[in-house]
Amino acid sequence: MLAERAKQLGWQINLREYDPNSRASHAPNTLTVLHTPLAVPSKPGQLDKRNARYVLTLLDRAIQGAVSGEFAAMVTAPVHKGVINDGGVPFTGHTEYLAEHTGGALPVMMLAAPGMRVALATTHLPLKDVSAALTIESLLKTATIIDADLRKWWGLSQPRIAVCGLNPHAGEGGYLGHEEIDVISPAIKLMRERGINATGPLPADTAFVPQMLEQCDAVLAMYHDQGLPVIKHAGFERTVNITLGIPILRTSVDHGTALDLAGTGRADPRSLMAAIDLASQIITRAA
Repeated sequence: MLAERAKQLGWQINLREYDPNSRASHAPNTLTVLHTPLAVPSKPGQLDKRNARYVLTLLDRAIQGAVSGEFAAMVTAPVHKGVINDGGVPFTGHTEYLAEHTGGALPVMMLAAPGMRVALATTHLPLKDVSAALTIESLLKTATIIDADLRKWWGLSQPRIAVCGLNPHAGEGGYLGHEEIDVISPAIKLMRERGINATGPLPADTAFVPQMLEQCDAVLAMYHDQGLPVIKHAGFERTVNITLGIPILRTSVDHGTALDLAGTGRADPRSLMAAIDLASQIITRAA
């Protein structure tokens, strides 16, 4: 597939076979590829459920290599969740799949951009299900993972976590919702008792202003579209998705599949390059 795309776009790229017994080396216009064949030929921008299991085979091989130490880290491009489900495999996303296949009990999705890190208390849920998914225990576990991995991967000795409320104005003292009183505030109290430097619950509409961001190392948002639009607006194509709470380092792009750009040569690779760069920086620092 890579050879066909290169030919289609007029790119002179040398593809060489990956050898696990030789030390990796890099040269301009050269890609080292661990070849896994497609089930059926792929046409740019056209989904084919017959290749769904091929996508998961690639993920499984990358996970196996990262867990065993063969690979230092894992960087993923976007996948189309719908076509994998259409192929007969229940799939909600990379984050959940990685947790299931690495023994991670609770994966945490965090995006990082220059000057901002945003983690999520819930990931790919319908908005109507978010409130029921938030519990004191789940928020405490999530904050514990964020705290531990900011120490492990970023070398922060005392990470500062700003915790958003769920409702407008963080519930306005209960007049706009009780989740802050019943769940989020008690969870923050427990976080502090466990030595986690957590503040909140903060109204989400002011949690991301520069003055607040200067006082924290990560923001914990309650749901997907509470935090991610902000960080993507601030640093789209420079933002990197990191999965916390699993035993391997995994980074990813901050965007979807962009099927309309497939095979045109117009896709922007900056987020992928940022994901590779961040994985390299973290591994080098942690070594």
